Amino acid sequence: MSSAIAPSLIATTHVPLAVQIRGDLVEGVHYGSVAAVGADGGLLWEAGDASAPFYPRSALKPLQAVALVRAGLDLPQELLALAAASHSGAPMHRDGTLRILERHGLDVSALENTLDLPYGAAERESWLRSGGHADRVCQNCSGKHAAMAAVCALNGWEVSGYLDPGHPLQRLVADVIAELTGDNITEWTTDGCGTPLPAVTLAGMARAYGRLSRAGADDGASGAEAIVARAMAAHPEMVAGEGRDVTSLMRLLPGAVAKDGFEGVQLVGLPDGRAVAVKISDGGDRARMPVTVRALAALGVAEAGAEGALAPLAAAPVFGGGRPVGVLTALEDPFPTV
Repeated sequence: MSSAIAPSLIATTHVPLAVQIRGDLVEGVHYGSVAAVGADGGLLWEAGDASAPFYPRSALKPLQAVALVRAGLDLPQELLALAAASHSGAPMHRDGTLRILERHGLDVSALENTLDLPYGAAERESWLRSGGHADRVCQNCSGKHAAMAAVCALNGWEVSGYLDPGHPLQRLVADVIAELTGDNITEWTTDGCGTPLPAVTLAGMARAYGRLSRAGADDGASGAEAIVARAMAAHPEMVAGEGRDVTSLMRLLPGAVAKDGFEGVQLVGLPDGRAVAVKISDGGDRARMPVTVRALAALGVAEAGAEGALAPLAAAPVFGGGRPVGVLTALEDPFPTV
């Protein structure tokens, strides 16, 4: 790829969403876009551009998991949650990945994801102290890859090469993503773990999460969307890990379906079918959750207010010399007032 980037690839309609304040000055500004949809999937409001294509990265995993369940994947809830996870690499995550493989007559040689150390800082330090090294089971997408290999074994598809875009598994996944988002997908690339990655819209991703969360809250729903949503809501520690903000958010909002993605992506679906999708344009992870909490507050989610249960996730202290001297917080201006 040429190092010369056309200005048209840089120009966006992103808007300021969050600021870092140190002392009395704004030290940094995070731009991005947000989409909020209603229970019917219709766009309620947007900040920036909800219709511009972007890469959802690991926020795509719950949609991929829906495709896997439709293809016959039948796992205990904690393992299905792991199939939709960007896990921290704790023992329960590593063991869960091995359990998925073993249940389908497979071993780690079936995995085609990248080698990596555990994603969680504490988990990574513990792994290294024990003499561990980068491998495929530790990598944060290993649950998804184990589940993909398992579905191939269930359907008699070739396990080797399951990441090829032309593989029956990936063709199925592509169809399900298009269905759930309602987007006309024309651009594809490859995610960090090697999985085919489509460019979709924030509005489309919000629609998909709203559909999943609404299905999960419907006691009469028995489809793949409901099965995946209930697994994630029941086991948020498998979707991310202890100490991770996504795990905390799902515990504080019972029934919600939430997933983050690299490069500043966050999705949250609510049990009533409403949902928000966030993309921080510079990829900064620190602004992702404060902006998400502000968006939920703008939807009227009481727990996201200043005194609500999500308040600890709404801002982060900025330290100087070991003491708080500022704050990272979402702006109010781009969001509607409830």
